[in-house]
Amino acid sequence: MTPREIIAEAWTITLREKSLRRWGIFNSLLETLLTTKLVIYQVWFLISYLRGKPAGFFDDVIWLHQNVSTVALVSIVGGFCFLLVLEWILPNLARGAIIGLAAKAYKKEPVKGGLVLAIYNFFPLFAVHEFFFLAGFTTVLTIISLILRYVMTDLKFFMIVFIVLFWFLSNILKFLSSFAEPAIVIHRVSIFEAMGRSFRLILSYLSHVMFLWLLLFVISIRIAFNAALVLVIPGIAFGIGFLLALFSSPVIAYSIATGVGLILILIASYFFAYLHVFKEAVWTITYFELKKFKDLVIIEDEDEDKEKEEEKAESSGLPGAATA
Repeated sequence: MTPREIIAEAWTITLREKSLRRWGIFNSLLETLLTTKLVIYQVWFLISYLRGKPAGFFDDVIWLHQNVSTVALVSIVGGFCFLLVLEWILPNLARGAIIGLAAKAYKKEPVKGGLVLAIYNFFPLFAVHEFFFLAGFTTVLTIISLILRYVMTDLKFFMIVFIVLFWFLSNILKFLSSFAEPAIVIHRVSIFEAMGRSFRLILSYLSHVMFLWLLLFVISIRIAFNAALVLVIPGIAFGIGFLLALFSSPVIAYSIATGVGLILILIASYFFAYLHVFKEAVWTITYFELKKFKDLVIIEDEDEDKEKEEEKAESSGLPGAATA
């Protein structure tokens, strides 16, 4: 398939398969919630750091303790921690379902069994995701924030440089492992075998197949939309909270602001689901197309040669050819 055909097929699958979009909404919602909370915290830490009074980890809990009842405090903190764990773990469930269902749609098979695909592929996909956890921008931002606030010596600047370099390296390795997740879901191989296959495919055809650059362009569009969302939603929520705080109690003001922020996240997650499913469909179809060709590192395939020898022996009528 040409690059244009791959892009068109992936978009057609995204628009046609409702089950894929449902998993995409689930994934986008959890990822957006997690990213938005991390950015809100870092903005708060940055403002307090620039004011010369760095905020601590439990300042928000102390503020809640002073302004709400104990039952409300336990409910809010407990719910927040529970939601944080779900946002960190469950997107890998959705990713397995999206890749598997996209593969079925491409192979013209019934697009069913999303939950089974999600559960069966959860642990290997989670391991791959955590293997490149430093490739995430919000993760690196959080680590740098911790270094700036709690490392008091000049060593913190060298640590920040090291973290940024490691982030850059992690993103290169993550790109080279782009086909690891489709390999895990489609061919049920081990984590490191899937990463090895991805390395070989991308290094073999990076200079030969130009649609890989188109994939990078598609992914960059999604990242740009996510970045805009992460910056806009906290800004709107903060603005509403500060505005309402002028006329009502802080608890009511920030509760309303949180509700408005959640509604905006739900609306944005619906649209981001299309981009997320589209990106996964493009990578999945590309994986299928590249697997049709032999890796450039393979000069002679022993399995293929053995099959050809057996077929030749069978055609010649030699006895015992099937077990030769």
